[in-house]
Amino acid sequence: MLFVADSAKERLREIREAKSLPDDYFLRVSITSGGCSGLSYQLDFDNELKPKDQVFEDNGETVVCDLKSFLYLCNSTLEFSGGLNGKGFAFNNPNATRECGCGESFAV
Repeated sequence: MLFVADSAKERLREIREAKSLPDDYFLRVSITSGGCSGLSYQLDFDNELKPKDQVFEDNGETVVCDLKSFLYLCNSTLEFSGGLNGKGFAFNNPNATRECGCGESFAV
């Protein structure tokens, strides 16, 4: 399961409104190689499901990821922190053994 905190839900709503995205768009989360710790999070809006996609509903949001990314993200919560010291979107990922200082990459 992937979870969406209230803070992330609100920010996703704001982005959808600003981009005038139709209701059929969902959040696609994936893991890519890179970043200071080896693996990075990637967030995009999408409206096409792919074979083997994992689909989750939480807090009124649909979150989709490929099977490989789900192995790294299982039981993670997407959060958002704004303001001067905010990091933007970040994952509270129980699978990560270490994270970089900026919170954009991790290792398992």
